[in-house]
Amino acid sequence: MENLFRNDTWLGELVGLGNDLLWTYILIALLLILGFYFTFATKFVQFRLLGEMFRQLFKGTDRTAFKERKGTTPFQAFAISTAARVGTGNLAGVAVAISLGGPGAIFWMWLIALIGAATGFIESTLAQIYKVKDKDGFRGGPAYYMEKALGARWLGLFFAVLITLCFGLIFNAVQTHTITDAFVGAYGISPVWVGMIVALLIGIIIFGGIRRIAVVAEVIVPVFAIAYILVSLIIMIINITELPAVFSLIFSNAFGLQEVVGGGLGAAIMNGVQRGLFSNEAGMGSAPNAAATVYVSHPVKQGLIQSLSVLIDTLVICSATAFLILLTDIYTVGEMEGIQLTQAAMTAHIGDWASLFVTIAIFFFAFSSLLGNYYYGETNVEFISEKPIYLLLFRIAFLIMVMVGAMSELELIWSMADLFMGMMATVNLIAIAILGRIAFKALKDYQTQRDQGDDPVFYRNSIEGLKNIESWDNKPEKNTSNK
Repeated sequence: MENLFRNDTWLGELVGLGNDLLWTYILIALLLILGFYFTFATKFVQFRLLGEMFRQLFKGTDRTAFKERKGTTPFQAFAISTAARVGTGNLAGVAVAISLGGPGAIFWMWLIALIGAATGFIESTLAQIYKVKDKDGFRGGPAYYMEKALGARWLGLFFAVLITLCFGLIFNAVQTHTITDAFVGAYGISPVWVGMIVALLIGIIIFGGIRRIAVVAEVIVPVFAIAYILVSLIIMIINITELPAVFSLIFSNAFGLQEVVGGGLGAAIMNGVQRGLFSNEAGMGSAPNAAATVYVSHPVKQGLIQSLSVLIDTLVICSATAFLILLTDIYTVGEMEGIQLTQAAMTAHIGDWASLFVTIAIFFFAFSSLLGNYYYGETNVEFISEKPIYLLLFRIAFLIMVMVGAMSELELIWSMADLFMGMMATVNLIAIAILGRIAFKALKDYQTQRDQGDDPVFYRNSIEGLKNIESWDNKPEKNTSNK
């Protein structure tokens, strides 16, 4: 098994070729072009309605408003999607980006988040509009709006297979391998024991359904994200005189002449965009699966919350890790990368106990990511087929990959994650490029109602010409305002 997951095998060469073609010639351009397009088409929704995003998020923490309704609360969906985002991408992924692309990669992570927040708004709003009812409330995502809005179930099935393989199998190995790396590096614990414990805990939760996943995620994510940010903030305050030099380092490496001449600029852009997408998932088509589970009165409400999640993930949590590393010179010496580089940087700042702190943080971040990953896989397995046997087989395969990730030296795992992530994103971005106009109209409907002082409510005939809408009621014809 270990030999197969090496970069120098036939599988490694094939994955490398696929990544080169996809990322060099297609995906980076697609992400940037559509990110700017959605930003301008929504009139900078991710900045203009930032206050509204926070208002909807805090309103979504009130469970009493949702106790009579099926589905998750807005905050729970935010926690599930953030759980999938706030994982190894924030601690290990940032370190990998700096190791391979230099400090300039961080600038490109920021850029992809700033414009990607508009993309995240579009895909999550569409997921809300085309969600369907199930026993727990609602489910949906790109596969569903590809089928219902585009009339292309074959494309939805293709996407569903990609996301199930990507999140249900490949990303699991990334997360559990990072957990194992942290525990083995800090304490020498056997990878087998780490894998067994993680698989047992995950198994207890995933067999409890989406509600148990949501409850666990809304506790884990805020507590450990806030703890990590606070420690990072204290370190930055202690080193505040060095922060201007860190900003200068990031920008000079992102655009510097030396990087252009030496070929480092391409590495910075490539690694920054790849790790940025892995971390914030804007446009990948994953977060909409969580957004669709929510009961809200208007799809735009959850679109705004998911857009905020993109910004928090990269601009706050990823930046915290980047500054921790760049405030030291550890990244310039030695062979460390990934989570061990983050551990070493934290240790340099606050002493040996930092290794324990980062180990615990990565455990809970990666564990919460596994919960989000599982749900994304589950909802797409149910899109493929609602027969219980398929969901059971997926759960078994999910837990097996948890063990594989813990026990294998997966040299190829980041490359495989990039390939599957890139394929998912390409399919989803093409779909939302075609369907974006529907989200634009939903945003206009929302803003019109807000300007009138109303709490916006959406109906299936709020936008003229919508078809295959299952989870929204009709508005009385006499009150209909065609957009």
